[in-house]
Amino acid sequence: MTAVVAPLLTLAGPAVATPAAAVNFACQASSPLGPVDATFSQDLTATAPATVAPGGEVTAVFDPAPNKVPDKVGNYTLREIKNFLLTVPVPANSTYVSATLSGGSGVGTPTITKVGDNLEVKLSAALAGGAAFEIPTITLKLTAGASGTIETKLGGSSFTNPGLTFTATAVALGFPVDAPTKCYPSPNPALTTTTIG
Repeated sequence: MTAVVAPLLTLAGPAVATPAAAVNFACQASSPLGPVDATFSQDLTATAPATVAPGGEVTAVFDPAPNKVPDKVGNYTLREIKNFLLTVPVPANSTYVSATLSGGSGVGTPTITKVGDNLEVKLSAALAGGAAFEIPTITLKLTAGASGTIETKLGGSSFTNPGLTFTATAVALGFPVDAPTKCYPSPNPALTTTTIG
């Protein structure tokens, strides 16, 4: 940490937590029988400072609650979901410093990687239909820009710009069928807002 940045950290406001709220995803699976629409809900608590000095460090924490894989999608039995990838954009008016994962359960060895302007959280394990799981807590460190606000959100705005993707294996006509699935938060409000100044 440089001597220039260190004093600015003392000017950051206290972390403000948003109450645990459900993030609702609209999802669409591509199957040999045609598209299948579904929804996915994830409770999430997010924290970040209310204010930060220009050039100061911002730590945003996203803590997903334990969840359960659906055992059915539409009229189909869900065997498992795999290749789970969740996108978190690096917010405007900030510069990316680092991101780490902690905790989580039932998800194998998760990873977080910066790809372009996004962070990609991947779960290595296949999640069986009906199984309990917990996405790891994401800790994102940023450097504030000169002015404005830093709003954290989950990625995705449409099926052509998804923020959550996975492959769902469902049983159709007695046979397992892989259905690539794309989801986006609907609606997608800011999880945290930090004012620079």
